[in-house]
Amino acid sequence: MQTHNLGYPRIGSNRELKKACEQYWLGKISVAELIKTGKRIRQYNWQLQKDAGVDLIPSNDFSFYDQVLDMSLTVGAIPKRYHEVMLNKTNNELDLYFAMARGYQKHDLDITAMKMTKWFDTNYHYIVPEFDKEQTFKLFSSKIINEFIEAKEAGFKTKPVLIGPVSYLLLGKEKQEGFNRLDLIKNLLPVYLIILKKLKEEGVEWVQFDEPFLALDLSEKAKEAFSYVYAEIKNTFPELKIIIANYFDSFGNNLDLALSLPVNMLHIDLVRSNTQLDDILESDKLSLKIQLSLGVVDGRNIWKNDFKHSLYLINKAINKVGEDRIFIAPSCSLLHSPCDLDSETTLNSEIKQWLAFAKQKVDEVVTLKKLVNFKEKESVLEKFKANQLAIESRKTSKLIHNNKVKERVKTITEADINRKNVFKKRKEKQQERLKLPLFPTTTIGSFPQTKEVRTWRSKLKKGEINKQEYDEFIKEETKKVIRWQEQIGLDVLVHGEFERNDMVEYFGERLDGFVFTKKGWVQSYGSRCVKPPIIYGDIQRTKPITVYWAKYAQSLTKKHLKGMLTGPVTILQWSFVRNDQPRSETCTQIALAIRDEVVDLEKAGIKIIQIDEAALREGLPLRKADWQNYLNWAVKAFRIASSGVKDETQIHTHMCYSEFNDIIQNIANMDADVITIECSRSQMELLDAFAEFNYPNEIGPGVYDIHSPRVPSKTEMLALLEKAQAVISTDQLWVNPDCGLKTRHWEETKKALIEMVNAAIISREEALIVS
Repeated sequence: MQTHNLGYPRIGSNRELKKACEQYWLGKISVAELIKTGKRIRQYNWQLQKDAGVDLIPSNDFSFYDQVLDMSLTVGAIPKRYHEVMLNKTNNELDLYFAMARGYQKHDLDITAMKMTKWFDTNYHYIVPEFDKEQTFKLFSSKIINEFIEAKEAGFKTKPVLIGPVSYLLLGKEKQEGFNRLDLIKNLLPVYLIILKKLKEEGVEWVQFDEPFLALDLSEKAKEAFSYVYAEIKNTFPELKIIIANYFDSFGNNLDLALSLPVNMLHIDLVRSNTQLDDILESDKLSLKIQLSLGVVDGRNIWKNDFKHSLYLINKAINKVGEDRIFIAPSCSLLHSPCDLDSETTLNSEIKQWLAFAKQKVDEVVTLKKLVNFKEKESVLEKFKANQLAIESRKTSKLIHNNKVKERVKTITEADINRKNVFKKRKEKQQERLKLPLFPTTTIGSFPQTKEVRTWRSKLKKGEINKQEYDEFIKEETKKVIRWQEQIGLDVLVHGEFERNDMVEYFGERLDGFVFTKKGWVQSYGSRCVKPPIIYGDIQRTKPITVYWAKYAQSLTKKHLKGMLTGPVTILQWSFVRNDQPRSETCTQIALAIRDEVVDLEKAGIKIIQIDEAALREGLPLRKADWQNYLNWAVKAFRIASSGVKDETQIHTHMCYSEFNDIIQNIANMDADVITIECSRSQMELLDAFAEFNYPNEIGPGVYDIHSPRVPSKTEMLALLEKAQAVISTDQLWVNPDCGLKTRHWEETKKALIEMVNAAIISREEALIVS
């Protein structure tokens, strides 16, 4: 029996990669220095895993931005609009790579970024490949081969990790109608074969292909592509050992397909679906030659592994197929885990004993192997005993349960889930009260958090300033942003959220049942890292969270100000969630806490309240058969949070990077008065779902892509608004950016929002002329 890992966090224990990338983008370090930082992180990760005793260590799990974008660059799937980037001789391959991810606006070039969307049901974002009907592929980047060589020369035996060719195509999008991206498989596969040939020449033994689409509903065409690809790989390289890694769910009805593939090992996620082990072991299609990788350590959550339960699953597999055919692994890449629990020196000790981060998960994998091995078992018996004591401690801890919260959940009624009147009647009252123009303009909530803002927050945490001094600073920042919004003519203002850190963390810090880390960072996209809260117990709000700052900001202006809240589903999705009760139960507890905040904001005179549900679509189970149960409780949670107010109070919600077609009825069932969505990168394609459905409420399709540093022109935004008007009624449309502006710089933000307001004014005037 052996161990392996599917991938390790690439941000560095102290977010070294984030800092280096951002310094490079600002021109403060050279490309050589950036590359040196990447190498240092890789070497550290390989050494850590080798020292822990991992038998097969991954390479090519490192990325400067995103692993899917890496694959696009590797196979030369570079959209034509980026070709000019490389004509400037001062640019290098990394500049091209970052231009694809972030857009490019210099040297008289203005190029939009590639679309970004969520990686399955995680909060990680990937860059969506773009495919033309006549798409060609070639080996453009040798990153995969170079990193394998780098590891070998440093004394590390690694298995390169590649996104499998079928999943790579399925992750992408056709840029024209009339063809299926899977038709490109015969053009793409030769490049993969070239990569494998070069790896073989360098002495590779194992290669891991990530094929997570095997956990989704597959078309017959996709199934045929899987069979074709792996038959060709086996025929071309019969001596290579190939791992197919599936994760985030079971193989399900793709099990027979997976077992028929001519590969050496199948990886199965036994955290998300441990019942699939029986299906595999009992299948008459399980080859005597195939090895099984058992993903028993949770790669996506932070709870300590229950060794007793994992050993039960491992021994079951051993008894059926033999120890020599078993590998032990995390359930998926540890990309989704923080780096090292040892860095948390101030965490509550009782809670800390229940946790494991990436470094500790690697150790858990190796310890499980030793517990099975008769010769090594004695050396880790104390670890087993400590593990079981921690598991039992969590079950019985008084920190976790609050009977008052549980009772309130039980007594929720239909009246708690519904607004008093339907939207049509609410809209009349809201129009009369708010008196907003056509194409009302607003932003999604946050404004840039400058170095000065972050410094003041840091000073407060360190005790260098007191709360009163900090609040006075935040008041001044809030006043400045209110005045600036008035000056440029925004219709509905926000207070800028300068007092907040992360949109989930800020709320979690003020709710019972949450605990926070100091260095528990995980990558969200590119250089963007988040520090998810840990939900360990029952949740309640004991006092107002946002009312003070909303009320203060509203006192500064006669214009309407939005109260800004994070919704229950998003708080759930972007946290590490307790796994000792259904997620739906935890979400309902959060919804009740947010409901109390909504009611208090209304009492404080706030007439427009936004409850962000950016993660609603992301939480969908991978298979459609499981969708409705999730959507039922997720939509219910939003309605619980939003339905405690009068008809006159306008409820907004915001969602980003979502495909709405399949769940548009559920979006409508949320019954928000206004929904704002990401639309600029997709060039308003996402609005088609709302048009075909005849969405009844109001909608703000984002006209400004805030995930790119480029400044869109007024003309560009007018074109997007014209596209929007072609499918959505003028009296339904709002004008806003795609998302919050917290991560942007003030210079670009100011320019872009002025252009946005001017575009709205022109659209308004044109609409009035037509009417």
